[in-house]
Amino acid sequence: MERSNQKESGLIKFLRFGIYLTALVPLVIFKDFISPFHFGKVVVFRSLIEILGAAYLILILKDRSYLPRRDKIFWAFLFFVAAFTLTTTTSVLRYPSFWGTLERMGGLWTFWHYFLFYIILTSVLTKKEHWQRILDITIVAGVLSAFYGFGQKTDIEFFVGSGNRTRIFGTTGNAALFAGSQLFAVFLSLTLFFSSQNTKNRKIFYAFAFAVTSIAALMTAVRGSVLAYAVGITVFAFLWGVYKKSRFGRLAFSYLIGFAALFIIFSLLFGNSQFIEKSKYLSRITDLSLRSQTTETRFWAWEAGLKGWTDSPKTILLGWGPENFNIPFSKYFNPKFYAGQGAETLFDRAHNMFVEVLVTMGLTGLLSYLGIFTAMFIYLRRWLRNSELVIYGVGFIPLVVAYIIHNSFIFDTSANFIIFFTILGLISALARGYNTNDAQTQRIKNLRKPNKILFNTIVIVLVIFIPWLIYKTNILPAKANYATTRAIVRGWQGDFDGAINKYKESLLYDVPGKYDYRHRLAQYLVGAGGPSVKEEKVRQIYLYVLEEIDKNIRENSIDYLPYLYGSRLNIMLGQHDPESLYNDKSLEYSLKALELSPTFVRTYFEIAQAYLNKKDLVKAIEYFQRAVDLNPDTGISHWYLGVAKLQAGDKSGIKNLERSLEVKNRYMPSEQEYSRMLSVYVELNDRPNIARTFERLIAVNPRDPQHYASLAAAYANLGRIDDAVAMARKAVQVDPSFEPDARMFLRSLGREL
Repeated sequence: MERSNQKESGLIKFLRFGIYLTALVPLVIFKDFISPFHFGKVVVFRSLIEILGAAYLILILKDRSYLPRRDKIFWAFLFFVAAFTLTTTTSVLRYPSFWGTLERMGGLWTFWHYFLFYIILTSVLTKKEHWQRILDITIVAGVLSAFYGFGQKTDIEFFVGSGNRTRIFGTTGNAALFAGSQLFAVFLSLTLFFSSQNTKNRKIFYAFAFAVTSIAALMTAVRGSVLAYAVGITVFAFLWGVYKKSRFGRLAFSYLIGFAALFIIFSLLFGNSQFIEKSKYLSRITDLSLRSQTTETRFWAWEAGLKGWTDSPKTILLGWGPENFNIPFSKYFNPKFYAGQGAETLFDRAHNMFVEVLVTMGLTGLLSYLGIFTAMFIYLRRWLRNSELVIYGVGFIPLVVAYIIHNSFIFDTSANFIIFFTILGLISALARGYNTNDAQTQRIKNLRKPNKILFNTIVIVLVIFIPWLIYKTNILPAKANYATTRAIVRGWQGDFDGAINKYKESLLYDVPGKYDYRHRLAQYLVGAGGPSVKEEKVRQIYLYVLEEIDKNIRENSIDYLPYLYGSRLNIMLGQHDPESLYNDKSLEYSLKALELSPTFVRTYFEIAQAYLNKKDLVKAIEYFQRAVDLNPDTGISHWYLGVAKLQAGDKSGIKNLERSLEVKNRYMPSEQEYSRMLSVYVELNDRPNIARTFERLIAVNPRDPQHYASLAAAYANLGRIDDAVAMARKAVQVDPSFEPDARMFLRSLGREL
């Protein structure tokens, strides 16, 4: 087969150049967009692959020797893509399974692009220098991302996320995801450093890259990733010592095992010491407890997901559908997640790639996913006894082990997928000796050239279709995303009309992401500082948004979240009229949400609030009590229950208010809310608790002199004269204008100021 003509050669070079560019995609950030660290990467990657895909189709029409090589890794990857496709068609919610969520841009559509990327990658990178180049670019991208992360330790505004962060996240936007990409760079650099075929200058570069990316990975303070790093390095030392018969490798392995034992002992003995607790980094890294908040939430999420997986024979075999982990998570929600306002109560991913695949794609997906790792290990294990490839076996086995450990505590996104599938392609290329074409060329060298008319027709169709595809699936979603961020900014600036117009613009595009854009608009209306619902134009916008939320409900009928937004919007509309039908509508929404997620604590608040609007205090108290029963450790539930009881004239509500301040996740009342408690204690003439409440008020606002003056009077009533004198003097210290009153007060106690 002739490949020497200029046009064909230019096409192949174009494809290779495009593949090299993909290695830089992990550096892409769209800072003025929602999900700035993921959205931009995906739309750039998809656009690039769509262009390369068209060029690749033209190439194989001209030269079929560039058809994909079918080996164990190819088939394993293809089976997983097939499982992804099948479980999308059987998904409980097909739209998010196909398009993914706005935050991470996953879904089948994007995953098909990863597979096409792998096919092009393994078809056009046919020589060692091609792979050397893409690995070098991948490592450089990892180093640049690391330095970007170091910049986040400064106050330089250029670095998105800067501000002397304790945990850096580079160009990936999440410390754990960033650690994963750095782990790839760490082991790629380490492997290539020990490769005997590299020059001294290259070895210096790889040593530098290894050091930089290692520091960056450790600076994330992600315990699962640090564990993955430690285990990977230890496995590397072991394999190097055994299969390279290296004394240094055996020594390094022994020292690493010893260091790990010392670290565990040190953490157990000194984990709670003052020295450790002063450092956020050390206190996190040395926390080996399975009771830490992060660890517990992971276990709860996995538990909910696994309960969802066993929900039916269909979910066991095919799961709930890709990108739908939030559905079983909500159905089997653990009330302990709700610790109060700001608590993380929605997991759209399992934070364990294996659990994620099992729950969303069932056994079909998990077995095909594990098949990819099986195919990799089959090749890597063989290389340990191959003198030419042993370094790749020694280096990539630890890489895959570290990747598996890391993915046991997090999930993959675009940046990590691109690197992982690049490494997958390299293993495939090494297994066949780089050259993909010789055997196939012999088989098809006598094939005729493609029909010229048909060929030209296909080229013309591609030239028209690909720009249209990029515009519809990448550019329009980008415009909708940007319009939404402009709406958010205008909302911050107090421009109500401008914000609403931009939200409406984003929804008019009718593109993937509209689910989130509708909810963002609802958040703007009902959020703190939102526009008053008493204005007629605002009420009309509420009705418009309710129509949009109803669209989310129709498109995601088993998702409880749109129902809660519908409930809250109706609560706001009916809050000033007990007879308003909006309150009844609110109950319709929230009770449906309760059916879908029976243990989600906040739903009970919504129902109770609707009953408060209706002045039905008995029902409101009932639902607040049920919220308390679900998780007695949550202070805000006790507080709401206490307030409702007091409104109903039940003075026992004060005990619930006190309880809210004492439980594990205690409530932090405002000054105004403490005043509510104070009025009850005054009415009950409960002097000790009057003094106690003023003490709490001072803790909330130590700059108000009246709090000290009132506490002085409360202490005097309790006979604590010395404490009363101290508080009176403190009031004068905070505000000297209190001196005359304080002097008079102290003289009444027989003391002087």
